[in-house]
Amino acid sequence: MLHHLFEWLKMEGIEIPGSRLFGFITFRVLAAVLLSLFITLVYGKKLIRFLQKKQISESIREEGLAGEESKKGTPTMGGIIIILAILIPTLLLADLTNVYVQVLLISTVWLGIIGFIDDYLKLKSKRMAQQKGTEYKKSNKDGLAGWFKILGQVGLGVLVGATLYFNSDVKIWREYVGKVPPSDTTVMAKTVNGKIKYFVETKAPVTTIPFVKNHEFNYSKLLPASMREYTWVLYILIVIFIITAVSNGSNLTDGLDGLATGTSALIGTLLGIFAYASGNLVFADYLNIMYIPNLGESSVFIAAMIGACVGFLWYNSFPAQLFMGDTGSLTLGGIIASLAIIVHKELLIPIFCGVFFVESLSVMLQVGYFKYTKRKYGEGRRIFLKAPLHHHYQVKKYHEVKIVTRFWIITVLLVVLSIVTLKLR
Repeated sequence: MLHHLFEWLKMEGIEIPGSRLFGFITFRVLAAVLLSLFITLVYGKKLIRFLQKKQISESIREEGLAGEESKKGTPTMGGIIIILAILIPTLLLADLTNVYVQVLLISTVWLGIIGFIDDYLKLKSKRMAQQKGTEYKKSNKDGLAGWFKILGQVGLGVLVGATLYFNSDVKIWREYVGKVPPSDTTVMAKTVNGKIKYFVETKAPVTTIPFVKNHEFNYSKLLPASMREYTWVLYILIVIFIITAVSNGSNLTDGLDGLATGTSALIGTLLGIFAYASGNLVFADYLNIMYIPNLGESSVFIAAMIGACVGFLWYNSFPAQLFMGDTGSLTLGGIIASLAIIVHKELLIPIFCGVFFVESLSVMLQVGYFKYTKRKYGEGRRIFLKAPLHHHYQVKKYHEVKIVTRFWIITVLLVVLSIVTLKLR
């Protein structure tokens, strides 16, 4: 809003001292980080007191894990402060007419609402048990039904996929390598690093293949030539799968103090680098990656997300004073998935979201193997001592802080590896 306000005042011939700074993305990125940090650090404590007063606390399932007892009664639904710390700086500092910013804002609110409803229903179930004088036991039946969560994620996937495929503002520039541009082709001439280069716009649904020299892949090639007019259907289905998988992976990872929060901050930093590089013609040309016009504006949103995660970590690190709940974990996963799709780095998700991927995989393997062995031998067997994977190490008597720290280190290595893919191919 401030960005638009100062732009309007400038058009009216009114210039406020310092207002020109809002024309620079770098300034607005830094301001977004600081503002989101301020919101989480200052108002996070107030939120904790409010949640404690309203007795909105986490109910821990009794599974015999270390530190289980100390977590009981810890305020939950702290994802509210993360969402506010993302939305407020973005609304104030970003260009709200930018399609990528709009998609990210919708993703945040959409999954934030689903997560909030889920947390609220769990809390309601707990209070009903207390009123009846019975012991509350957390189970998978509390909160939203699994199919309703999936339905919400599918709905967001359809919206994000359709917007990115059909919106006229979503496009990619490719360098035109011919000597003389044909007269019937719209070609933009740009001076890049002192040289005049020609570019053509395209809306082809492509993604980046890591570690490959000719590193772009068009989704339409997955369909026979006679069906390529339906590429939009395939693209939307892929977007739905990615958003559902990553948001659920983030949700499963949120089982130890600071694990999902710190991991999301590191992944957000990587996606911020990708967005800034692809949104800058000079950097995109130097790195030989696709140039996506107007993508740089999403850096303001990403900066707010990183600041929100780091600020929340102040209260969420061991021993946690506040849990984000599904309100935060589903939202962060949905944001990361949407960002990966926007910057055309979907195929890198198993790498930089390696922790989310392994946590989800451990649950699927555990459940699948248990059901298989139960049918075959009459008794269910397990691959891991407990799933998700972080609980496996807890059972092996690893301290919670050590598990979280090592998962962070692994994420740092995976983030660095993902950055290397920009030039190593």
